[in-house]
Amino acid sequence: MRDVSIELIPNFLIGHATNEDAATGCTVIVALKGACGGVDIRGGAPATRETDLLKPENSVSVVHAVVLSGGSAYGLAAACGVAEELESKGIGLDTGPALVPIVVGASLFDLDLQDSLERPDASYGIRAVEDAFHNKFSAPDHGNVGAGTGASVAKILGTEFAVKSGLGYAAYEHNGLYVGAVVALNALGDIYDTSTNTKLAGPLLEDGFMGDTAEILLNKTAGDPMPLDLTNTTLGCIITNAKLDKSQCTKLAQMSHDGYARAIRPCHSSFDGDSIFVLASGEKDAQFEAVSMLAQKSVEKAILDAITSAESAFGLKSYKD
Repeated sequence: MRDVSIELIPNFLIGHATNEDAATGCTVIVALKGACGGVDIRGGAPATRETDLLKPENSVSVVHAVVLSGGSAYGLAAACGVAEELESKGIGLDTGPALVPIVVGASLFDLDLQDSLERPDASYGIRAVEDAFHNKFSAPDHGNVGAGTGASVAKILGTEFAVKSGLGYAAYEHNGLYVGAVVALNALGDIYDTSTNTKLAGPLLEDGFMGDTAEILLNKTAGDPMPLDLTNTTLGCIITNAKLDKSQCTKLAQMSHDGYARAIRPCHSSFDGDSIFVLASGEKDAQFEAVSMLAQKSVEKAILDAITSAESAFGLKSYKD
């Protein structure tokens, strides 16, 4: 098993549209030849598009793109632009009268940082696809880009005490099997490096020290207000060249949430919409448990990349600072 750069996974492209002034953006993962898809949503406040289509009992078995965006529910509009741009490139499901790109997605909440009236729309989706094709031979940007532009973590005390995070990647290869993860990290909880059990991000207290979200939660009473209701959500997408069916893609999405739970504490709260998508392009026969192990490791490592690559912005300090 070896670490690889995520752009080496064949038949997938990753691109971004970023608006630094408005603290929002979107990220698209394009499956050039289509891929089998799955999804699992663990958080209590999701904003999603076309996730019912990914259920194993439903008939469509190919997905052409996953869109991760900011803008809360408004940001789902970015997927329309992705579909339009993919159609123009001849990518989609041939229905006879027209190509219909199958585009699924989810959005995180970033409306509280800058201009809440600027949200990713179809134009963002178009730009993200153009970026994916333009940069297909180079590593995609990470940190304060795309869906990670307005992302932050450790928000139990409110935005002013949160830590700036972003978008991260990780990928592994073993004997021709590739598994990678894209994660836009926007969590209520604290972030840990589990290899050292070191906390990398927690609420920044007025005395300059880092607080502990779990401890703060335990000391709240039933009547205490929770700040930033519905303002979180970590979004992820697993990409792999493994040959999987829809049931396996769904199970892989479920198991990949273990990567969230290891690195984000607490995780999957009722104030998060935590979601993980899976795209499997099907070129490589692989043992499913091996794929799931690499997916979990990829998610966990992508979270670490998201927190360590982010830059301070919008009044929020990052891990780097």
